[in-house]
Amino acid sequence: MRPRLPAAARDGALWLRRFAATTPGAIGVVVLVVVTLCLFAGFTSANQLSGKLTRHDTALDRTEPLAYAAQNLYVSLSAADAAAAEAFLSGGIEAPDVRLRYQTALADAAAALADATVGANDAQTRLIVARISAELPAYTGLVETARANNRQGFPVGSAYLREASALMQDSLLRNAEKLSTDRFTAVNAEQGRIGALPWGTLALLLLVLIACGAGSYLLLERTNRRFNLGLAAAAGATVLAMIWVVVATTLAGSALDGGAAGAAGRFETLAQARILAQQARTAETLQLITRGDIAEGEETFNRHTLALRERLTAVTGVDSDASQRFQSWTAGHRKQVEAYQAARFTEAVDQAIGRGSETSATKFASLDESLRAELTDVRGELRGSVDSAGDALSYSPSATLLLMLFAAAAVIIGLWPRVKEFL
Repeated sequence: MRPRLPAAARDGALWLRRFAATTPGAIGVVVLVVVTLCLFAGFTSANQLSGKLTRHDTALDRTEPLAYAAQNLYVSLSAADAAAAEAFLSGGIEAPDVRLRYQTALADAAAALADATVGANDAQTRLIVARISAELPAYTGLVETARANNRQGFPVGSAYLREASALMQDSLLRNAEKLSTDRFTAVNAEQGRIGALPWGTLALLLLVLIACGAGSYLLLERTNRRFNLGLAAAAGATVLAMIWVVVATTLAGSALDGGAAGAAGRFETLAQARILAQQARTAETLQLITRGDIAEGEETFNRHTLALRERLTAVTGVDSDASQRFQSWTAGHRKQVEAYQAARFTEAVDQAIGRGSETSATKFASLDESLRAELTDVRGELRGSVDSAGDALSYSPSATLLLMLFAAAAVIIGLWPRVKEFL
């Protein structure tokens, strides 16, 4: 049995139904519905557009810097591994500049790891950073053991270096590459959310327009008045808010240019190119340590350089400075391979790690410097585009909220005289 309302409540509900059926009651319902929708649409649009500005700040302060730190981490770790191999190939006490490169690479890796740790706000990133932090001391320990044995002429030094390199290649660098991939994915996702149209806001604004049209029709039916200034002003303010939202969001999306040719796409491609270059350089030096068949090392080198060439062509073009330096480096590598296959091991080592202007080490350093300069320039473009997107959206939350508050006030002011006619 359904519970019955108290008599006073039943009488009040009955009175409200009767009043709503009257002309002033119907006008009151229009005021209540349209004003409520205006306020709801206004606060929703302000909240969604403010969320875009928050994402803009997050992209600049955390997401993009973490992506940059992640690729720096990979490059630094790989550079340290290549420098350790160079030191071993030099035999005995390595040259001071080789030792300095190894120590500098480790210091850069530690700095990048610290930046990644500060920006780690999800479980996956924290797990990767924790693994790298735990394994890096083990790697350096193995390298120092290999170094000590190598200085004394013990063959076991090469075994320790291979173990260190296996730890670097199979775990440290894989985790660093996964971190870099995840962070660049986050950058692209952040940009996509900033430039996406706020469909919830647009749907609510459209609902306000429909309510204004329905209210105007009801007034025509009840009062024979074809036009109400308040409802017209509210509809106009709503249309202006819709235009503002669409234009501001479209401008933000255009500034971001999230396609492959955009700043974010080129930033990621250049970061991948720099990582591929380090992978190829590591293969180039490690293949000389065992003094055996270099076919596997060459296959790895060729695979990485082919992918590197494709990325350089896509971003910088075949005639760019980076592409020219790439061609010069690979030509130096061919000289190294030719010397090794001709049983001129000392010449191959000198070509791989020597300090001369035509050696692979010098040419690779030139290529890496070019890639780093390109990456810095594109990173500046990326941050500039995110800034431009923020500028396009900067006044949108307050502007749309004020427009919808104006629309709500216009409805009240425009329809109150019609209600007073019946009082």
